[in-house]
Amino acid sequence: MLVVNERVARPDLLKLIIPWLLIALAIYLLLKPGLGSVQRRERMTSNTFHLTFGLLIGFYDGFFGPGTGTFWAMAYMMFLGCELTQATAHTKIMNFTSNIISLIVFAAAHHVLVVPGIVMGIGQMLGARLGSRAVIKRGANFIRPIFLTVVIAIASKLLWDYFRRPQP
Repeated sequence: MLVVNERVARPDLLKLIIPWLLIALAIYLLLKPGLGSVQRRERMTSNTFHLTFGLLIGFYDGFFGPGTGTFWAMAYMMFLGCELTQATAHTKIMNFTSNIISLIVFAAAHHVLVVPGIVMGIGQMLGARLGSRAVIKRGANFIRPIFLTVVIAIASKLLWDYFRRPQP
């Protein structure tokens, strides 16, 4: 069993920082209306990008989780120059990979709820099918407002949970 020193990990601090970081990303996307609308020049090689962000966002996803897709999509747009449709597709692959690794880790520890997991997997496949069709048909202009809405909703929920928690 892995034990994390709370002085080092500071989960409460992370729970407060993440929603504000999500809001900052949403504001940045609003102030950069061209970001994600067309493919741009890469700022780093694909190998460097995946090594760097795979470790950073992968660690974050394993430790905390909410907003991981947002961080991946923004990273793909900002550092690999992907347009929003491409960034969303790459993000799905990275989230899938992270979920498979999590499944393996939790299965090894016998902490998997099979029936709810299968139901969620079916729901995810249906959502991915419908979402990918809509994205391919309508493009980045369709995704952008949905993306921003979801980012603000996640940040709001995280802030709500943080400030509604019982104080020590």
